[in-house]
Amino acid sequence: MAQQNKKPQAEQDVNALLKVRHEKLANLQEAGKDPFQITKYDVTVHSQDIRDRYEELEGQEVSLAGRMMFKRVMGKASFCNIQDLKGKMQLYVARDEIGEESYADFKKYDIGDILGVKGKVFKTKTGEISVHAEEIVLLSKSLQILPEKHHGLTDTDTRYRQRYVDLIMNEDVKDTFIKRSKVISCIRRFLDEQGFMEVETPMLVSNAGGAAARPFETHFNSLNEDLKLRISLELYLKRLIVGGMERVYEIGRVFRNEGLDTRHNPEFTLMELYQAYTDYHGMMDLTEKLYRHVAKEVTGSEILKYGDHEMDLSKPFERLTMVDAVKKYAGVDFNEIPDTEAAKALAKEKGIEFEERHQKGDILNLFFEEYVEDHLIQPTFIMDHPIEISPLTKKKPDNPDYVERFEFFMNGWEMANAYSELNDPIDQRARFEAQEKALAAGDDEAEHTDEDFLNALSIGMPPTGGIGFGIDRMVMMMTNSPAIRDVLLFPTMKSIDK
Repeated sequence: MAQQNKKPQAEQDVNALLKVRHEKLANLQEAGKDPFQITKYDVTVHSQDIRDRYEELEGQEVSLAGRMMFKRVMGKASFCNIQDLKGKMQLYVARDEIGEESYADFKKYDIGDILGVKGKVFKTKTGEISVHAEEIVLLSKSLQILPEKHHGLTDTDTRYRQRYVDLIMNEDVKDTFIKRSKVISCIRRFLDEQGFMEVETPMLVSNAGGAAARPFETHFNSLNEDLKLRISLELYLKRLIVGGMERVYEIGRVFRNEGLDTRHNPEFTLMELYQAYTDYHGMMDLTEKLYRHVAKEVTGSEILKYGDHEMDLSKPFERLTMVDAVKKYAGVDFNEIPDTEAAKALAKEKGIEFEERHQKGDILNLFFEEYVEDHLIQPTFIMDHPIEISPLTKKKPDNPDYVERFEFFMNGWEMANAYSELNDPIDQRARFEAQEKALAAGDDEAEHTDEDFLNALSIGMPPTGGIGFGIDRMVMMMTNSPAIRDVLLFPTMKSIDK
């Protein structure tokens, strides 16, 4: 029975190691060397800077700081590696250089401790660029144990939950998030140069519109009102177009109460932009230029490699209507299908599941999702969607059953969604009424009528092109990341039972 109460050996070993680290900290504090009392350290270079500027810095004193990831003690001299934002740097630590007391302290430092180092740049006999330490300061004591270096941190669930450890142990992960930052700053520069103005709109809203999605709901105590987290940026940005701000964009989080998979997270980063006096063709041209620009700036090439595919962004992107795409890949011409009943009969024949409330346009979209999406590997614009699935979009003047909308696809994924924006308030009210009927019929992703938005349209909105980009999917493509969680620093995770 006593044997059953004993902790597993591995857990005992870890606890013993943690106890030693706490004891080391206590000893430092008793000796007046508490690292947590240090408030700053002057850093002059990062590791990669030393490599890039070696000829200039050889023999010069530098100051750098980082986390110790490796240590080899050899009597009176030792080697260690510290890791900073830009990589790792080898340190040569000699007792005669830093002094006996500092060297004795150094020998007790643990992997994971954060050090500040001053010393001269040199090359070892093997040709490795290093820093000959003249001073080492313990800036922060690591009281936890990092994963074993040869195996690293490989469990995906732990990686997502403890991203801070993931960033320490996996260099490619840090590179992904550095590239993510570059993607967003690159988009901003591109749009700023095109005359767009970045704005911010509310996250807490009384009516979450602009997309087909279920919102998260919350309660605002001060006003005693139920509110929702936004699912889109659209309706507020269009209000700004009405107000005369002719080119606006926003990059921000939106929240959709939907499932988790490799391409969906309930909170994600959306970029929407609206440009007065243009249409969805203008948005296609802008999308081509933006994607090429970002790919070249972030990856150095207009050819993107993702998984087994290569997407060539250097060529003009293919442009297909949804009807033509279904005809091309499914062999079905919806121009020859007269009405909803005929569309439903064809769906039954092909084994396409649909809901009773669905109209002909909904069925066309279901055929597109079933037969076409997976084929759209190269950059492709799918244009002219059925009106049933596009409540905020202008009708095509020559065919009012369809609207001036496109979705941008790569690798079989929807990457962007764009419209010639509906600016007729009477038509918009009728579309909202149709959405309300769909909501009553069981579509919990249908939109509610937004009276203030209708009032804005009644003031007058110019002809406008608008587009929404999924930033996370763009980053996935630019970094060859297999799942959306790989490009979100802190993805949504199910809580661990305590």
